[in-house]
Amino acid sequence: MTTTKFSRQRESIKEYLSTTKDHPTADMVYDHIKKIYPNISLGTVYRNLNFLVEQGSIIKVSYGNGSDHFDGNVLPHYHFICRNCSAIADISMPAEAVEEFLHSADENFEGTIEASSTYFYGLCKKCSENKH
Repeated sequence: MTTTKFSRQRESIKEYLSTTKDHPTADMVYDHIKKIYPNISLGTVYRNLNFLVEQGSIIKVSYGNGSDHFDGNVLPHYHFICRNCSAIADISMPAEAVEEFLHSADENFEGTIEASSTYFYGLCKKCSENKH
């Protein structure tokens, strides 16, 4: 079994993501962490983000806009993506609804589902209000 070396920088990245609902990109994480660790490189941030995703400590949200976004909330939930401003927001649902959705998918698929990712698209409140 491989032991992972403790990293203050990695822990700072993880802590930052656990305290924000903004679903930042790697560049945004870098800008925040650089205030704490001025000598950190963007490459180090990318490596730590990928490591944290592989470990299941954070979630990578990729939806086709060219930039990956990161989420510190690893509990089962869904994401809303604004088609106008590209903002990402969490959609929380009762655990029973999530379980029912996953159970239904599992029953209607001949194989083993190990994970899921569902995105809802539309206009966020701000963009919706600006349209009217």
